[in-house]
Amino acid sequence: MKLSYTIALFFSLITTAVFSQYNAFVPGKGWKDTDGMPINAHGGGIVFMHGVYYWYGEFKTAGRGGNTALKGVSCYSSKDLYNWNNEGIVLKVEENPNSEITKGCVIERPKVVYNKKTGKYVMWFHLELKGQGYDAARAAVAISDNPKGPFQFIKSFRPNKGVWPIGFKDEFKITSSAESNLTPWSPEWITAVKNGMFVRRDYDKGQMSRDMTLYVDEDQKAYLIHSAEENLTLHISELTDDYTDFSEKWNRIEPAGHNEAPAIFKKDGIYYMITSGCTGWDPNAARSFKSKSIWGPWEVLGNPCVGKDASLTFYSQSTFILPIQGKKEQFIFMADRWKPDNPIDGTYVWLPIKFNKEKPVLEWFDKWNLEVFNQIN
Repeated sequence: MKLSYTIALFFSLITTAVFSQYNAFVPGKGWKDTDGMPINAHGGGIVFMHGVYYWYGEFKTAGRGGNTALKGVSCYSSKDLYNWNNEGIVLKVEENPNSEITKGCVIERPKVVYNKKTGKYVMWFHLELKGQGYDAARAAVAISDNPKGPFQFIKSFRPNKGVWPIGFKDEFKITSSAESNLTPWSPEWITAVKNGMFVRRDYDKGQMSRDMTLYVDEDQKAYLIHSAEENLTLHISELTDDYTDFSEKWNRIEPAGHNEAPAIFKKDGIYYMITSGCTGWDPNAARSFKSKSIWGPWEVLGNPCVGKDASLTFYSQSTFILPIQGKKEQFIFMADRWKPDNPIDGTYVWLPIKFNKEKPVLEWFDKWNLEVFNQIN
């Protein structure tokens, strides 16, 4: 018995050591934390503080119900981006059935930023209320004094209630009775969407917020970029100085373009965004855009992916773009391979972002490490 215990302990220590010594990324393959367990942080984002990266994501479980929030938002920490320590559930779902984040709600794409003015870590995520499908389409916010949590849920709501977007023409503010009779996806219907049909519909209750990301600019202004108007149009909404509400300054990106899964970054003074089309859990071709102003106009650049499976974004969907510390304006594209039948089996695709002049390029690597950035201009 004593010998068996010693052998088991020996192999346990070896296994832990193996999993704590990654030195490269292997896109799409299993990725385990330093405890030897699969990293469970889907649709996530990363914040860097005091020499440590913190990766927040959706904690998935097994089975078809695994896309609902049964635990909450997880957090992992790393100093090298290869090896991740499990910091546990930092925003827990609640047992109270009347809570907006009760067990069984939908929590998606959590992103965290640090507010230098308040000293708070601020988390935003897409929230759907339990039992209501995807009808609620809310933005939700939580705060913490520590990157490892716990985060305190504050509220959820629809953005920009009773506020028109920047430059919205007066004639677009009037609802036409003929709109209800338009055939979906007809040229007339698409024109109506571009002219703000759903903006008008949601004006009194607030705009929809589904797939989303956060971005903090050099001037410390923060923005929520989110899918709205039935996923037909992206909205960019400026946050208040404490990052916990909206300033009522917002704009539309690519009206009727049918974009979701936005991820944004800035290089050489130009804003770039990578998104996906809307095909449910199935992969599709990524899209890319650029703009000299975060408010637009945004120029369409096309699919950033090249090579085999580029039309399917290498069977993944964008979630976040990570600036590499110590590398001047170098970035990692973070994406998920979704497994809707058993969400816990989902994996991650991380790739370095290259550039062809002013267009981001994503090339597949079976295996790579941060040394690749030494060859990227």
